[in-house]
Amino acid sequence: MYPELQYKIALSMLPGIGGVLARNLLAYTGNLEEIFKSPVQALKKIPGIGEANARRIKGSNALAKAEKEIEFMEKNSIKASFYTDSDFPRRLKTCIDAPVVIYTKGNMNLDEQRVISIVGTRNATEYGKQVIDELVKSFSERGYKILIVSGLAYGIDIHVHRAALKYELPTVGIVAHGLDLLYPALHRETAKKMQENGGLLCDFPSGTKIDPQNFVKRNRIIAGLADATIVVESAEKGGALITADIASSYNRDVFAFPGRAGDMYSVGCNQLIRNNGANLIQGIDDLEYFMGWEKEEEKQAVQSSLFIELNENEQKVVDLLKEKRELFIDQISSSVQLPVSRVSAMMLTLEFKNVIIALPGKMYRLR
Repeated sequence: MYPELQYKIALSMLPGIGGVLARNLLAYTGNLEEIFKSPVQALKKIPGIGEANARRIKGSNALAKAEKEIEFMEKNSIKASFYTDSDFPRRLKTCIDAPVVIYTKGNMNLDEQRVISIVGTRNATEYGKQVIDELVKSFSERGYKILIVSGLAYGIDIHVHRAALKYELPTVGIVAHGLDLLYPALHRETAKKMQENGGLLCDFPSGTKIDPQNFVKRNRIIAGLADATIVVESAEKGGALITADIASSYNRDVFAFPGRAGDMYSVGCNQLIRNNGANLIQGIDDLEYFMGWEKEEEKQAVQSSLFIELNENEQKVVDLLKEKRELFIDQISSSVQLPVSRVSAMMLTLEFKNVIIALPGKMYRLR
């Protein structure tokens, strides 16, 4: 019998088994050890596994690889979180294709009251840099408890992280490789500073080669960790647009800064806005409006009505809270299949109707 952490990491290393199938394996076998002990005949009956995957599991050396990974983690102050662990980020946990294991290095709170992802082109213009500086500065000036997420890449990403450091806000870079290296190496000093108030995160073990498809894969984490994704600049195609599309699929809010018609690195943002793939914002005031943040300090209890009329979506939320007692706003958003901005406005209405109570950290319960 191996330590539990070894089984957790080994599950994430099984060939041909992604996050969805890994969850199936654990759900049907009942515990981690049983996954590796079960015969092929039992494994192949699990939905989505089949004989080919069952034989890959039995023939895998994942447990030995996991043992080496734990040694590497211990030497380099790296932490692993499994999707059933209490410290696995709650927003990411609700995403259907979330990784089963994430690796982190630094000092971060992935369940901060507000989490915003900011992404964009690798060819940031002076306009894009100015937009980032003003937006991040606004977060700091208004005293928000906020975590800023990006991808540590060239262009918009690295300017996001540096702006967060400049204004002393926590920031996390999601990388597309293991934590035994850093790409691009030019950003090493910035990454080191980030670890004091934020840090690095990935779902790849050490030794993972830098592969273009991994950059696309990591975008689901950038989108899944946040309440909203903001695209600052993007060409007609690019990773930022992929991240925006993923965020939308998770029922998270997507925002974009518009640019001048004809500007190469504003085409993607303008198209997102035109096609209703993102809400147009021009600064912090717009973001606060869409997310409902500007109302947070003004909330006051109101007298209950004798007869409270609820619309269909409000009734869904009330029924959900009756069943679950207390829920975070992103959990409510995922359950009722509505963007966080719409749920936020609905929760404010329900507070005014004296139906619910807002708790710290955007959690709610019935009054």
